[in-house]
Amino acid sequence: MLDLTKVFVIAEIGVNHNGSVDVAKEMISAAKLSGADAVKFQTFTAESLVSRGTPKVDYQEETTDESESHYDMIKSLELSHEDHYPIIEHCQLNGIQFISTPYDVESARFLDKIGVGVFKTASADIVDLSLHKFLAGTGKTVIISTGMATMDEVREVLDIYKVANNSDIILLHCVSNYPCRFKSLNLRAMCTLETEFGFPVGYSDHAYGAYPAVAAVAMGAKVVEKHFTLDRKWSGPDHKASSTPEEFKELVKAIRICETSLGSPKKAVQEEEKQMREVSRKSIFIVNPVMQGSPIRLENLTLRRPGTGLYAKSFVDLEGKLAKYDLKAEHMMTLDDVE
Repeated sequence: MLDLTKVFVIAEIGVNHNGSVDVAKEMISAAKLSGADAVKFQTFTAESLVSRGTPKVDYQEETTDESESHYDMIKSLELSHEDHYPIIEHCQLNGIQFISTPYDVESARFLDKIGVGVFKTASADIVDLSLHKFLAGTGKTVIISTGMATMDEVREVLDIYKVANNSDIILLHCVSNYPCRFKSLNLRAMCTLETEFGFPVGYSDHAYGAYPAVAAVAMGAKVVEKHFTLDRKWSGPDHKASSTPEEFKELVKAIRICETSLGSPKKAVQEEEKQMREVSRKSIFIVNPVMQGSPIRLENLTLRRPGTGLYAKSFVDLEGKLAKYDLKAEHMMTLDDVE
């Protein structure tokens, strides 16, 4: 279970380690220094995930060797089961949570066996119902990404978790393009997911910069995930649309400022407003002197700073009352001044 008392920020390392455990470790350390709460990897085998004839999508064509097939690209980015152990150990040493996306039931079974407590499913696997059936049965936290999905597809997969009596779910709004144009982000759909299904929601960010993620937090995102790289110039499908450690640090800073600024729904006078409230509000003052026993007329009264006396609503309580004693000009009125 994730601690959602503050926005949970995930550095999506994904396959940006380029198949190297040493690079993965370096990225984990950098993600921790950048303020991430967790790092997320991907657990798969090319043989189970990709058929030999699978084409690349456009962004993969642009960011990888054109002579390399989709299968060979995926194969080069695998982490073996053995690779997971030093990576998880490095996460523990750095005090950062390890999360992974299994792309098939066998990968999910392996992650469950080695004690991984949180799974995240890829948007494309919203239709892999056998994978979701296994994950639901673990009783563990599952973050479900909803890119490319219809509401009916989300509903269908959530029915699986309902049958398994697993309600430890977070729904991530996502638009599956790398990078995604701002006008396609459709952040309001995140709120629709929360209203329709009643689970905590978050945002998986594939856009440039920090603005969309901060907007998502302002709209109620409890989890933010963003791709993470050490260098956007590295070869690989996801580096170009990822944040560098410096950018990720600024993203986390902006998220923390945003969630602090959101405060609570309760409208209250803030401590730092109190001095301004006393000085800049207006109280009722005497304009022209009023003799003892004379009635208070509105033309004898005005409103001036500071605001430590009676407010304008008290005009009605003063009008026509008799002055207890001589009231000089510039006198701040109180109810004890009249009878």
